[in-house]
Amino acid sequence: MPSPLSRTAADYLAALKALMPSGIVWRRDTGSSQVRVLQGVATTVARLRGRADHLLTDAFPPTAVELLPEWEATLGLPDACIGDDPTLQQRQARVTARLAATGGQSVPYVIAFAADLGYAITVEEFAPARADALCADEPVYDEAWAHTWRVHAPETTLFEFGADVSCADEPLATWGNAALQCALSRIRPAHTVIQFAYGS
Repeated sequence: MPSPLSRTAADYLAALKALMPSGIVWRRDTGSSQVRVLQGVATTVARLRGRADHLLTDAFPPTAVELLPEWEATLGLPDACIGDDPTLQQRQARVTARLAATGGQSVPYVIAFAADLGYAITVEEFAPARADALCADEPVYDEAWAHTWRVHAPETTLFEFGADVSCADEPLATWGNAALQCALSRIRPAHTVIQFAYGS
């Protein structure tokens, strides 16, 4: 995204010409040696300014493109959860999720972690049946269910191509929940059992 302060090479050339001393030796016509040198300088300054604008974009993981490999290397990505050929959006989402992950075992943390990856989920928790709290139509769970939780997600999560966030050689859409299942299985507390229910 170009900065509102960005200038073209012609703008920089005009500024450089204005900074030249006055006098017959300091010619300002297009074919003169001085102006040809200044054109080279102006082109370089405009290119460097454009690169600086891209650096501001790449400084943030959700919009990083050129520095995305640097972000991934810093965070130990890509990993097996993202698959063999992830899209730019999926890579950015994975970096953002890994960077924002503070760790936790609560339901809101798991939901927020999944949302950072691009998945909308809900979490169902279970508890062992108690005689004083059990109603007639409720299932009877034993003690093992105290450490079980179920993730409800859409049957298929669709990631669509976006003109402003996708690359030219990427598919128009990708779908599936494999990355969600892999990522949540990695962050689940070790003593728990996680179940996945899709489309429910």
